[in-house]
Amino acid sequence: MHSQNYDRIFLSPPHLGRHELNYVHKAIEDNWVAPAGPNLTGFEQDICQYTGAAHCVALSSGTAAIHLGLLLLGVGPGDEVLCPSFTFVATANPILYLGATPVFVDSEPITWNMCPDRLREAIEDRIRLGKRPKALILVHLYGMPALLSQLLAVAEAHDIPVLEDAAEALGSTFDGRRLGTFGHVGIFSFNGNKIITTSGGGALVTNQAAWAEKTRFLATQAKDPAPYYQHSAVGYNYRLSNILAGIGRGQMELIDSRVKSRREIYAWYQKNLRDVPALQFGPTEPALGSSNRWLTAVTLDPKHTTSTPEQVRQHLETHNIESRPLWKPLHQQPLFAQTPRYGQAVSADLFARGLCLPSGSAMTETELQRVARALREILLP
Repeated sequence: MHSQNYDRIFLSPPHLGRHELNYVHKAIEDNWVAPAGPNLTGFEQDICQYTGAAHCVALSSGTAAIHLGLLLLGVGPGDEVLCPSFTFVATANPILYLGATPVFVDSEPITWNMCPDRLREAIEDRIRLGKRPKALILVHLYGMPALLSQLLAVAEAHDIPVLEDAAEALGSTFDGRRLGTFGHVGIFSFNGNKIITTSGGGALVTNQAAWAEKTRFLATQAKDPAPYYQHSAVGYNYRLSNILAGIGRGQMELIDSRVKSRREIYAWYQKNLRDVPALQFGPTEPALGSSNRWLTAVTLDPKHTTSTPEQVRQHLETHNIESRPLWKPLHQQPLFAQTPRYGQAVSADLFARGLCLPSGSAMTETELQRVARALREILLP
């Protein structure tokens, strides 16, 4: 009863409807295949309408959005940027692009996001060392809202601007407001594994018109308004194409049902695996927070199993089921060996015990049962 008898269950595959093709066909028929075009403008308007942000610029990736967002916040060579350790490397790489240094801050165990106490400690220590942080990148990991009220209060008290990395959190809310709209700048990712996708893509949102304009300018090679190609600033080729934006427009029509599906999948796992004491479902929604449950994540309780996440992952592979470890903390990455960090125990423990289960919004009851059966096999004595 192993892998060869079954189709593969992927972790978080793209889930397309029929709408996307209409927008893509129209773009091709009208010959709007260049970066600019009506789909691009429409997609940006869709995101503004959905999130409540005043301005949106669609870009080639979430990473490009972080890069330009940090530029807007004035980050440059020699600066320091506060960043969670427990996140994907794309959160921190753009700090390096700008010649700045990340300062890693550990998580708290409720939401798995940045710990407000560690953040305060990091800021006070950097200031004491004469290195006032230039910006804070705040991440909502796995779509889970961070402890926003506390984190924003700490940043505000020290007058540090916030870039909100909501790459995984489109559709999540805090206090009734969409994530991505709490920072001075917010970013989203539409990578193939995200809750909605443009195959590859991202977006930057802000309430400041001048910042949106500057982002658009920098993302299109920083062309000065002249009849010839004139440039007085470094530019980037970061604009999303009109074709991919068409996929995004079709996907935005489905965002509510995608969030609903992911939340239902999390609830199904939680309910149907509650008799497996080795499995702990996390992270937990904070007061006022609602998560899109982009990925269902679990940690293993060593009191109830000797299996490691890697052994569980390999066992699921024998059933042709894809699962993934949690993000390896950035303070443990060779790339960042010399980087300052504040606290590391929480993220290190989560990484040592955690696993992401298949969570695609098109999963069927049969597929969920297959995953649950395979988990029982290895985790129930």
